[in-house]
Amino acid sequence: MPDAPNMSLTDQSLTDAVLVPLGDQPKYGKTDVDPEEAASSSRTEPSILLDTIRDDAEVQAFIRQANKNLGVLGFTEHGFRHVGLVANIARNVLRLLAFDARQQELAAVAGYMHDIGNVISRHGHATSGAILAHPILNRLHVPPDDVAVILGAIGSHGDDHHRLGEPVHPVSAALILADKSDVHRSRVRNNDPSSFDQHDRVNYAATSSFLRVDAAAKTITLALSIDTVMAPVMQYFEIFLPRMLMSRHAAELLECEFHITINDVVVL
Repeated sequence: MPDAPNMSLTDQSLTDAVLVPLGDQPKYGKTDVDPEEAASSSRTEPSILLDTIRDDAEVQAFIRQANKNLGVLGFTEHGFRHVGLVANIARNVLRLLAFDARQQELAAVAGYMHDIGNVISRHGHATSGAILAHPILNRLHVPPDDVAVILGAIGSHGDDHHRLGEPVHPVSAALILADKSDVHRSRVRNNDPSSFDQHDRVNYAATSSFLRVDAAAKTITLALSIDTVMAPVMQYFEIFLPRMLMSRHAAELLECEFHITINDVVVL
C-alpha cells in the first residue's frame, strides 16, 4: 500500500488543528487502574443479548423517534441501520482482540442503544442516552455491574458540547471506534445535492468504509473509499478531526495504533 507523505498528519498537527477545547490527553496506563481491566468481571458470559435489546419495544420507539427528530433537522441517518451496524462492529472489535463474550455482548448492547438520547435532543445526547438506558436495563434485569459498563460506554461516546468523548474501558473504546467509522453516502438524507453542507458532502463522497482490526500487529485501521471529486481528502480531515482523535484514543486504550487509509493511501 503506497504512502503519501504530503497527506499524512502528525498527532500534534491533528491536535493543533482543532480550534475548540477538546479536553486533556488521556493518561492510559499511568495510574493503578488498568484500562483493559476497567470493565472486567469474574463473569465471562453475557447477562443480556443484543437480540433482547433489539426486540424491546421501548428501545425501538426511542431509536425510531430520535432518527425522525434528526431527520427534521437535516442530519444524517441515525436509525436502525446505523445502530445495528455500530452494535456489530463494536462486538467484532472486542472479539478480534480476544475479549470475553460478556464484554463483546456489552459492546453490542451499548452500540445499539448509544444514540437513544437524540430522542430528547442532539445536544448532550450521550449523557441523556445513558440516563434513558438505565431504567430499561434495570427492567430487563441486567446485573448492576453490567449496567454500569453500558452506561459508561454510552455516556462517553459523544463529541458534542465541543468536547471529545473519552473512552473509559474496552467496551467504551469499541463503541467509539464503531460509531466513528460509519461514514457512508447512504446516511445522507438531504435530497438536494446542490444544498449539501460539508457534512453531507463528505458522507456522500464516502462510497465504502471498513474498520480493520489486526490483533497480531496491534493496529486498527479505518479504510475509506472516497469520491475526491465530491469531497477532497483534506475536507474529510477538516470535518472529522474530533472523530479521528476519539478513535485514536480508543485504539490506544485497547493498546493498538489507529490508522486511516483513503483510496488505499495511508493518510494517518
